[in-house]
Amino acid sequence: MNKVKIGIVFVFLFLVFNQGYSQTYKFKTTGLSVSEKEGNGKFGAWSDLKLVNIVINLDTTKNRIVIYSEAIQLFEIVEYFPVEENDTDIVYPFICKDNNGEDCTISFITRKNQENRKQLYIKYEDRVLVYNIVNFE
Repeated sequence: MNKVKIGIVFVFLFLVFNQGYSQTYKFKTTGLSVSEKEGNGKFGAWSDLKLVNIVINLDTTKNRIVIYSEAIQLFEIVEYFPVEENDTDIVYPFICKDNNGEDCTISFITRKNQENRKQLYIKYEDRVLVYNIVNFE
């Protein structure tokens, strides 16, 4: 009986400490702009910036990104890519599937030359959405 109690304690401690290392990041959007692919195969001009206030949750433990807009957008992270950094940007890219099964690339970008402004790009085959984001606690 003591072995069972000790085993339960170890399992409990494992679960508690394992969840303590989860990587969840929250952001809040401040604006949204969209660009669509035109007949020539190139993306067109960006739409006017629409002011939006939406919470975004990046959960690397559950391998998902959730955008809590009117229609909740759920993205399953299929593949993680290494961080890319150059003189102007730091990019955290992911290959994802949205809740309709459509493939996309999602990138969290920090613009070094723009006072570390953060943006979230969601790139599909025929359209790109960009959210301006800030950290949310």
